[in-house]
Amino acid sequence: MLKPLSSDLFSAEHTLLSLGVNTMLLKGFVMPYEPTFNKALTDTIQQAPFRSMVTRGGFKMSVAMSNCGDYGWISDRKGYRYSALDPLNDKPWPSMPSSFFALASNAAATAGFSNFVPDGCLINRYEIGAKMALHQDLDEQDFNQPIVSVSLGIAATFLFGGLTRTDKTQRFLLEHGDVLVWGGVDRLKFHGVLPVKNSQHSLLGNHRINLTFRRAR
Repeated sequence: MLKPLSSDLFSAEHTLLSLGVNTMLLKGFVMPYEPTFNKALTDTIQQAPFRSMVTRGGFKMSVAMSNCGDYGWISDRKGYRYSALDPLNDKPWPSMPSSFFALASNAAATAGFSNFVPDGCLINRYEIGAKMALHQDLDEQDFNQPIVSVSLGIAATFLFGGLTRTDKTQRFLLEHGDVLVWGGVDRLKFHGVLPVKNSQHSLLGNHRINLTFRRAR
């Protein structure tokens, strides 16, 4: 069951929900950052457009992806890994905008993970019907660092399981402006997203954008 918490860092419009020992959902946390955040996102995508990657097995992913920061997460027949270069042009990924960095580090600190310094941000675009299968984030070098996940646009149902793929999953709705942070004993839990249902958002239309901040190296 979700447990509301209190925090002096939050105004009355914000709510913290505990989803596990080291997992926190920060409802509406993005809102104070939104004006500069939206422009930074647009500029970043112009520099590194969304693309559809493939799995090691050669299957096209339903979620389109991009990256910013020192390292970007990529997937192809060679496997899953981080790269300092965008494979589309062999150039460095766009720098992480200061508004991105501030949001991610402040969200991590609010959830109990101080001194989080992300060096990569994976940007996912979900169209109607797109999904993310249950998986663990295993490609980072330091599992002591948390994952910070930002939701924008239409809502999606997030699955949060255990340390094995067959463990029972929790289901909860991620809405525009929500930030989910997990780490510590929860860091390697399986998680995923159910197929996105048809909806509209005033800013992003019928899309969901998810930004996932990590410490890759």
